[in-house]
Amino acid sequence: MDIINEVKVIADAMLEKKGQDVLSLNLSKIGTAISDYFIVCNADSGTNVLSIADNVEDRMIEKCKRKVIRTQGRENALWVILDYGDIVVHVFQTAYRAFYRIEDLWADAERTDYSDEN
Repeated sequence: MDIINEVKVIADAMLEKKGQDVLSLNLSKIGTAISDYFIVCNADSGTNVLSIADNVEDRMIEKCKRKVIRTQGRENALWVILDYGDIVVHVFQTAYRAFYRIEDLWADAERTDYSDEN
């Protein structure tokens, strides 16, 4: 499966668990980026953040046969990061996403927004 389809699997997994403002940033043309894609969403509770992160991991194993390389942030569920090497997933609690504004840091990246209608 190619990376574009993997990004879509992740976005769909986020939406399945009510992830909000789901978007991907294509960083592949930015020479200083640590991965090819960031995928970002937020949720209003720590429980929902963990549910989204778990669903992303499950769907990536099920549909793409990929396991997460490393994960961080599960202990407090304010901002969970799932690192797949070429794709890094960020699941924020809403207030933390508003504070860190990660997509603004990569404003020159190609952005794709996802919704249940996509």
